[in-house]
Amino acid sequence: MKFVHRSKAILRSRTARVLSVLLVAAAGAWLGIFLSGTVRSQVGPVETGMSLRPAWHGETVVDASPLGTLTFHTHDAPLRLRITLENIDQERARALLEDPRLADRLPATIEGDLLDGVRMLVVRSLLCAGAGALLAVLMVYKRPKVALVGLLAASVGLAGTGALAALTFRPNSLVEPRYSGLIAAAPSLVGSAESIVTRFESYRTQLTKLVTNVSKLYETVSTLPVYDPDPKSIRVLHVSDIHINPIAWNVIRSLKDQFAVDMVIDTGDISDHGTRAENKFVDEIGRLGVPYVYVRGNHDSMTTQRAVERQRNAIVLDDETRTVAGLKIYGLGDPRFTPDKSVPIDSDPSVLARFARAHLGKVAKPDVIAVHDPDVGRGFSGAAPMILAGHTHERKTTMLPSGSRMLVQGSTGGAGLRALEHAQPTPVQASVLYFDRETGRLQAWDDITLGGLGEQSVYISRHVEADPQRMISPEPTNAPSPTGPVTGTPTPTAGQPLWHQGQSSPMLQRSPTEGDRES
Repeated sequence: MKFVHRSKAILRSRTARVLSVLLVAAAGAWLGIFLSGTVRSQVGPVETGMSLRPAWHGETVVDASPLGTLTFHTHDAPLRLRITLENIDQERARALLEDPRLADRLPATIEGDLLDGVRMLVVRSLLCAGAGALLAVLMVYKRPKVALVGLLAASVGLAGTGALAALTFRPNSLVEPRYSGLIAAAPSLVGSAESIVTRFESYRTQLTKLVTNVSKLYETVSTLPVYDPDPKSIRVLHVSDIHINPIAWNVIRSLKDQFAVDMVIDTGDISDHGTRAENKFVDEIGRLGVPYVYVRGNHDSMTTQRAVERQRNAIVLDDETRTVAGLKIYGLGDPRFTPDKSVPIDSDPSVLARFARAHLGKVAKPDVIAVHDPDVGRGFSGAAPMILAGHTHERKTTMLPSGSRMLVQGSTGGAGLRALEHAQPTPVQASVLYFDRETGRLQAWDDITLGGLGEQSVYISRHVEADPQRMISPEPTNAPSPTGPVTGTPTPTAGQPLWHQGQSSPMLQRSPTEGDRES
């Protein structure tokens, strides 16, 4: 019995010793990688510095300071490849951009230069990691044989990490970059979503476009290039829940210009209390110079809606369909007006979904449905490929069982006066959506988030629709359909139900406020 206990104790001691050696070797290897420094490499006309660092998530970061950074989820191994664009060879860049023969060879040149730089970086990192593991184990245990075991273990671990990076490498990650930096530089660095969609598999082309765009940006410095619109796309800026925050107009104007959008869709709550005093705020709509499609939110009164309607480029949709810039859009205003607390409001999701289904008869195969509340949007599942909503002040996208995609926008006004109610200010959010002009289907979208109070610092995440031409089918439901007549969204009066199901008690109703009582 004593022999058995002693054997177990020896086994536990050896296991602990082996684990400690492996831990010290791993720490030394990671330290070696940290101290491996930067490899200088010429990629086309761009002088770059490449470095490899341990990270929780595998990614590639392109630092185009001072224009911003691009992050790509290129692999799953716990390594971060950072490529810093340090300088531009102006003469070589100009020659490549102006000479078609050199431009034709540019993809192969860039790819070859990049691979050469990465190979040099990998070799240096491996040598430094091995040296770090060997020295760390030698310093701790002071035994050469143990140090060699640590080196062997580190080598196996590094080989496994490299193999994981190679096996999980995703060239098409260039399609969906995450950008942070200046709004003015964002469109050129992120690239054209339409071109990315039409050439989804062309890795070398996307790599070339990135280097070329950076070269152009550095060459022109003072006058950044305008984002060249693709004639085959319709660009829509989706905003919501402005809540009378003036900064929203600065953001909208900047995004409209930099991304060359064809229209703006606002999914409601442009005001806060729906009063007549707030009507002046919407005058900025008339100065944007592009169509402004609007649906009423639960903080917008009928007076707010009429104020928006008076703007020369505004299109108010309330249970109707309009074709705007080639896109067929159905819009429905929110049935509630929550600032008037004297009226009981039934905001049960099933009630809001039934409210939406009661209006399905007027929905004639639109490309986009715009509503305020996501619960209303779910009631339109299967009626259109794309459903836009807001209300929650938190961005989210959902693929519904019918095949409809619903994009819930955050607050483009940073939730207005509510921005500082929490420990962190509510971010200012909007999205640029790219629709195919021929099919009306969503191809890609950029989620834009402003982290600060100004509109210069911006974070952009590119997303590509995996199956734009997917089948959209009505979503089956066991809920009974409304039996009462539904003829649209009438102007509410005191005590009058806005919508009902043939019942005597109102389920969703609004009453007039100061803003609704017009002479």
